[in-house]
Amino acid sequence: MKAAILGTVGVPGRYGGFETLAENLVRQHQARGSGTDLAVYCSAPAYDVQPSNYLGASLYYSRWKANGLQSVLYDATTLLQCVWRGCDVVLLLGVSGASILPVIRLVSRMRIVTNVDGIEWRRDKWKGLARHFLRFSEWMAVRFSHEVVADNQGIADYLSDTYGISPKVIAYGGDHAVNLPSDACSAVRSLPCSLGYALALCRIEPENNIDMILEAFASSQRDLVFVGNWDSSDYGRRLRSKYAACANLHLLDPIYDPDELYRIRIDASFYVHGHSAGGTNPSLVEMMHFGLPVVAFDCVYNRHTTEGRADYFRSSLDLSALIACEIRADAGAWMKEIADRKYRWSIVADQYFEMLSADWQTSETLSTANQGKQQ
Repeated sequence: MKAAILGTVGVPGRYGGFETLAENLVRQHQARGSGTDLAVYCSAPAYDVQPSNYLGASLYYSRWKANGLQSVLYDATTLLQCVWRGCDVVLLLGVSGASILPVIRLVSRMRIVTNVDGIEWRRDKWKGLARHFLRFSEWMAVRFSHEVVADNQGIADYLSDTYGISPKVIAYGGDHAVNLPSDACSAVRSLPCSLGYALALCRIEPENNIDMILEAFASSQRDLVFVGNWDSSDYGRRLRSKYAACANLHLLDPIYDPDELYRIRIDASFYVHGHSAGGTNPSLVEMMHFGLPVVAFDCVYNRHTTEGRADYFRSSLDLSALIACEIRADAGAWMKEIADRKYRWSIVADQYFEMLSADWQTSETLSTANQGKQQ
C-alpha cells in the first residue's frame, strides 16, 4: 500500500497540531515496521535542509507554503502529485485544497481521508470572502472525501447535523510532551515567580479568550505564566502593554524547545485553557498527561476532551472565583487517567492506520470487482 500524509508544513514537526500529528504517525509507523510505503509532503520554504527520508518515510517537497493563501495551491498540487505517484490512499489534514477533490475523484481511484480540523470558518480571524471560501472548502471536503475524520465529538456532532454524515472520531496524542528532558539539568529561563504558578499556553488570538484570562488573574494575587506569540498581532501587543504593570502576570514569548517547555509545565500547579473554537486542542491533551488540574473555557469541545471533569469558566468573574478557591485535589488525577486512556499516540496511530488500511482494502476490492466485470 502506498499512503501519503498531506496538508502540513511537514516533518520533522516543529510547531502546530497537524505537524505534531504527522510526526507521531511517522514515528509509530516506523516502530511498527509496517510494510506500507508512507510518504509525507512538506513545504520547501520551511526547511533549509531537505532530506528525502525521515524515520523511514519518504519526503516530497512543494514550492508552496502550507499556510495562508498559498495553502490552497499547496494542497491541490500535492494531491495531484499523489495521483501521479500512484498512491492508494492519502490522509489530507485540513480543507484548504478541498476544491480540487472532485477532479481527483474523476481521474483516480485513490482513496481520500480528510481530517477537517475545527470549524475553521467560524474563527474570529476570518471575515468576508475568506470565511465563505473556508465554508465552501469544508463542504467540498465532506462531499468528496471517502472518509472524514473529526478530532472531537463536538465536531463530529456538527458534521452530522450539518451534512448528515457519520465521521470517524480520532483525537490527538499528548504523551510525547511528558518525555523526560535529554539533560536532567537542562537550563531553562529564570521565572520571576515561585513554583506553583498557573500556566497558560496558546496562540494569542481573541477566540482563545486571552483578555478574559488576564483580567481574572490581574485582579488576584496568583502568579500566571502565559506563553504565547504576543508580538505577532496588534491584539497581542495591546494586551502585553495593557497588563505589563501587573507583577503577577509573566507573559513569555513562544517556547519551542521541548526540554524547556517540559520544565515550565512540570512546575505549574494547574493549567488554564481558554480555547473556545476548534475541536480537541493539542496543548490541552498534552497538559492532561502531566496530571495537573485543568481550568477550561466552558464550551462543548473542552467538555468532551476532559469528559466534564475539569473546572470551567465562561467569564472573568467565573475564572476569578475559581482562582480564589482551592482546586479540587482529584482533578489532576482525572485528567491523567483520561489522557492515558484516550490521548496516547499509539492509540491514535492504531485508529488512523486501521482506517487507511481499510480504505485501501476497499479500493482493492472494488478494483478487482471491476476487472472481473470487464472480463
